[in-house]
Amino acid sequence: MSVSFRTSCRQDSLLVGGTVFLALRELWFARSRFGMMGGVVALIAVLMVLLSGLSSGLVNDGVSGLRKLPVTAFAFADGTKLDGAFSRSVVGADQVDAWRGRPDVAAAEPFGNLLVNAHSGSGVPIDLALFGVNPGSFLAPPARFGAPLGPADGLVVSSTALDAGLRVGDTVTIDRLGTRLTVIGATAEQRTFGHVDVAYVPLPTWRLIHAGARADNEVRPEALNEATAVAIKARNGASLDLAAGDAAAGTTSVTLAESFGASPGYTAETSTLTLIQVFLYAISALVVGAFFTVWTIHRKHELAVLRAMGASRSYLLRDGLTQALIILVTASAVGVLAGLGVGALVGGGAPFTLEAPSVFLAGVLLIALGLVGAASAIIRIAAVDPLAALGGQR
Repeated sequence: MSVSFRTSCRQDSLLVGGTVFLALRELWFARSRFGMMGGVVALIAVLMVLLSGLSSGLVNDGVSGLRKLPVTAFAFADGTKLDGAFSRSVVGADQVDAWRGRPDVAAAEPFGNLLVNAHSGSGVPIDLALFGVNPGSFLAPPARFGAPLGPADGLVVSSTALDAGLRVGDTVTIDRLGTRLTVIGATAEQRTFGHVDVAYVPLPTWRLIHAGARADNEVRPEALNEATAVAIKARNGASLDLAAGDAAAGTTSVTLAESFGASPGYTAETSTLTLIQVFLYAISALVVGAFFTVWTIHRKHELAVLRAMGASRSYLLRDGLTQALIILVTASAVGVLAGLGVGALVGGGAPFTLEAPSVFLAGVLLIALGLVGAASAIIRIAAVDPLAALGGQR
């Protein structure tokens, strides 16, 4: 009995040790079939990389201006709905002061946000997202080109506005109002809001534009103290008590990440792209699962022979998963590299940004879900009857 036990253990260990060998052998002899399967997975990986780049690009184009703000939270007028908060909210100086007095707040500043149509000195139409901030405050942007924000008629624009044709020193005229502003500087990176280039302007000037002031009319006095929201920066190591702050200031506050939903089209765009990605992941799992279902049925006789020789069910499962893993990793790597190459050719007119974490996550999810699909198909190995290989009848 001991000899039989040792022989059985040795046989099982030899089978287990040959898992990779058997998997590679079948991959080589059925290379055309596995090659077609790998090609499909690679194409899915290309699509995932391109969708990842498009998703990241749309997010950057929609909220990069907000992302670059050193803000912990925004406080809007009480009862303002998030989907249109930056266009509907109006807060006063007393609400800003109420937030400044909070013990967990390091700084609180009035923040203005307004989408305007304008044209340059050469008559080129320009859409701008005017961010009204106090020069010298923590909201004021660093200028890589030109001068920092300061003069009442000065603008510091996004670097993408320079790519669109604006230059430091150009004059920008706000349509309908005739307000003339001068581009005095530009940021080092893209800053956009709602797919529109951001232009920082001193808060007093923003208030005049927001109130629709022309050179020949007066502005209601309360408009000179208004802003869109209170920009709040938490103290180092402190957690903002937004509910208590709202109760004291009469506002409705959200974190910086939550405020992205107030950017025009942000929620709809991200939801649509996420849904497309989910369907692609599901398709990849179904495609891989269907392939291995057919492959497992095709090799059912060989698997039965292995079972009759003493191979355990776990061994056969490892064999199938090893094949799936090799195909998925190889094809995903090829597809990701091809996707990166195609993405590099995408022109600057499309909101497309390739970010390493997003691409890596897409590749990992594709492999993981493919393995899930393969495992669901290969699990039928456990039902293989060894007698089928020997022609046995029950």
